[in-house]
Amino acid sequence: MLAEFASVVDAVRSAIGMQQAMAESNSGLVQDRRIEFRIGINLGDVVVEDDGDLMGDGVNVAARLEGTADPGGICLSSAVYDQVRGKMDITAQDRGRQQLKNIAELVQIYSISPAQPAAAAPHTTVAPRLSIVVLPFVNLDGNSEQDYFVDGVTESLTTDLSRIPGAFVIARNTAFTFKGKPVDVRVIGRELGVRYVLEGSVQGGEARIRVNAQLIDTETGAHLWAERFDKPRADIFDMQDEITTRLARTVGVELVAAEGRRAERERPNNMDAGDLAMRGWAILNQPLSLRRDSAACDLFEAALRLDDCNVEALVGLAFYHGNDLRTFASTNRDEQLRIAQMAITEALRLAPSNALAHFVHANLLHVSGATERALRELQFAIALDRNLAWAHADAGFLKVLLGRAEEAEADLTKAIRLSPRDPALDRWYALLGIADLFLGRLNSALDRLR
Repeated sequence: MLAEFASVVDAVRSAIGMQQAMAESNSGLVQDRRIEFRIGINLGDVVVEDDGDLMGDGVNVAARLEGTADPGGICLSSAVYDQVRGKMDITAQDRGRQQLKNIAELVQIYSISPAQPAAAAPHTTVAPRLSIVVLPFVNLDGNSEQDYFVDGVTESLTTDLSRIPGAFVIARNTAFTFKGKPVDVRVIGRELGVRYVLEGSVQGGEARIRVNAQLIDTETGAHLWAERFDKPRADIFDMQDEITTRLARTVGVELVAAEGRRAERERPNNMDAGDLAMRGWAILNQPLSLRRDSAACDLFEAALRLDDCNVEALVGLAFYHGNDLRTFASTNRDEQLRIAQMAITEALRLAPSNALAHFVHANLLHVSGATERALRELQFAIALDRNLAWAHADAGFLKVLLGRAEEAEADLTKAIRLSPRDPALDRWYALLGIADLFLGRLNSALDRLR
């Protein structure tokens, strides 16, 4: 039987209901009296024949998926799985990319077994992109009085990472069940359904505190990134705030880069819109390069051809064109401004609380001459995500342009504290120097400009 649905969620829900009903019907029957179905579900265009029959590649893939399913099971294409993940309470097994009969491209397949009892169903949870758990940081001093500070770092990081668009962050209550226990990150990855673990330690002395952090891939156990912070002991809450905000900013950039590399490694010829958008942002997070940033634009456009509602790709496309305008690299100002404004308007319609989208919108207001409005938009972006270093830096820049140079230093200094190794660091110091020039502080200006 072939059935067409207007909604992917409805299709999967109906398939699960059918298989569960058949399992009930078969209970108590000997094996050779049972009726068991296989179901394959695909998302694609179909051609309706004169007699009402459905034809096309979308149908062919669904038929081949049905053939690979277990009796009583359901096989989904990646196009289907991406649509229902997070919207339905299902556990899927990743069967990898397979060659299906008479289908030219490899197909990424996921399977679910709703007819089997939960305890008997062999499965692994397919972890979402940008999924992470922050394990409780370890207090290396063993000083119980320092526990509240160490636990505070863990909790604040969990909160701050949750602000990253598209991130899936395990709640602190679950994370803290691992406190003080030896852990295998690969087991945690399978149990919690996450791709990454952030772990770390805190060690204190009389004058300084040292924080170590590592980002780990739960599939391989490989360390993807590590950082160490040495801070003078000061107000404990200010110190905690600075460490966690800086960590959150850096980890967010590293997560996007890791996801871009994963997509290139696992699906080089079959990337979906999310993969392409991640790869584009991994490029934009590097130092400014007109040629390389143009490659990011190509990736965002390719993502939007697959999914014109992908917010990360819409924001990335607007950011690229806005940056061309800001750096005077544009060869077609009116057209680039039109493309950028259309993209960011759609992104904000789809995700009105996306801080990065508001930051990019502020860029476009700035290049359009609406500097006061741009500053208000940046302040709104910062209210949504206090760790958005770019927004703090641009707020300082716009205050210089508006004749408020005395206010700029706080914003620019905040950006540098949040992202002390940012590719834009030279520009931020230059802006501090320019603010000093406006205020007549020539020696300070020379130091910063140098």
